[in-house]
Amino acid sequence: MTRLTEIPGRLYRGEVSVNIVGRQRMWYLISGIIILVSIAAVGIRGLNFNVDFKGGSVYQFTSTSANQGEISRVVSGAGGGSSSAQYLSGPHQWQVTTSQLAPKVSQAVEAALEKAFHVTSGNMSVQFVGPTWGSDISTKALEALIIFLIVIVIYLSVAFEWKMAVAAFVALIHDIVITIGVYALIGFTVSPTSVIGLLTILGYSLYDTVVVFDKVRENTAGLATSERSTYTQAANLALNQTLVRSINTSLTALIPVASILFIGGTLLGTGTLNDLSLVLFVGMLSGTYSSLCIATPVLADLKEREPAMRRLRERVTRREAGGRAAVKRAEAEAKAGSAPASTGQGGSGQPVPQSAPVAVAVDDRASDAGTTADGDAGNLAATSPAVQPSAPRATVRQQPRGGNAHRKKRR
Repeated sequence: MTRLTEIPGRLYRGEVSVNIVGRQRMWYLISGIIILVSIAAVGIRGLNFNVDFKGGSVYQFTSTSANQGEISRVVSGAGGGSSSAQYLSGPHQWQVTTSQLAPKVSQAVEAALEKAFHVTSGNMSVQFVGPTWGSDISTKALEALIIFLIVIVIYLSVAFEWKMAVAAFVALIHDIVITIGVYALIGFTVSPTSVIGLLTILGYSLYDTVVVFDKVRENTAGLATSERSTYTQAANLALNQTLVRSINTSLTALIPVASILFIGGTLLGTGTLNDLSLVLFVGMLSGTYSSLCIATPVLADLKEREPAMRRLRERVTRREAGGRAAVKRAEAEAKAGSAPASTGQGGSGQPVPQSAPVAVAVDDRASDAGTTADGDAGNLAATSPAVQPSAPRATVRQQPRGGNAHRKKRR
């Protein structure tokens, strides 16, 4: 059994291989299904933007007797309408978010919360965010994302080539759609912290993609003038050579993020940490998957359409077909050479059946004489049962007319 420590070296040397690029249709199908679900979730459920994006009133207080259902009932009874209550980090600290309220209604909600949960006025914090502020935040977040993508495409086009830039751009859009879809499915609040986390995971995903592309460029240098492999095969080798590194890097980064998301969220409650850790966790998983199973297969598909790469594929295919034919001929010759030794070769090189008649020449005089006076039997001579066609046919030498008995009489 192969040791785990030997797998990276064997993958790098090409002794074992995981066919990732060759199964691009399967990866495209999986990603297509996930993207469709994400788009449907955004269209049906929508995103839960926090107060920084849509504006509203925020009430923060500390209470040991509060719960989400009771808070919603109190806010609604005071005229605040629907509200969202979250348990924040810290001892019994709550945050209540409502839509934009008039000053009198906001004061009524504040007084109702203080009375219902025995909160002193000094422990109640009230913030108001106007819709203009939220609109500015949304616009700046979108602008930052567009600028980031444009800069990345330009950089990859200059450092590598435009087809690698296109493949990386497709992988980044793939990660953005999936991450937003997960937010819509779970119902997590989208905050400015979530936007910062989204830009962070896009940079992380791009880093992994650039490492793979650099290895692909190294493996495909001068490939068009050779016949050693197709572009797809060379790209798949590059993926295998960087596969273990990508997995180790992703796991090392995911472990602390998962700790913040699951352990920190459970012990400390929802808040900024959860907003940041969720987008990082989902984005890192999606980014690792896209850099291996989306970016490189898309690049291989684009490159295989080039005339030089099509001609290379034809040459490699002919060479591989000739190699398979040679192997089959060698196997056929090996089977023919392993025939039993008693089976002869005919003039055409085919085995002669063992039931073929064997020519035997018998001296007629010796057979007529039978047994002579001195007790010698008649001589019998036979030809060789298997003779090569190029050799002259063996003739049987007849015995002299006089046997041993005749020579004795002469003496």
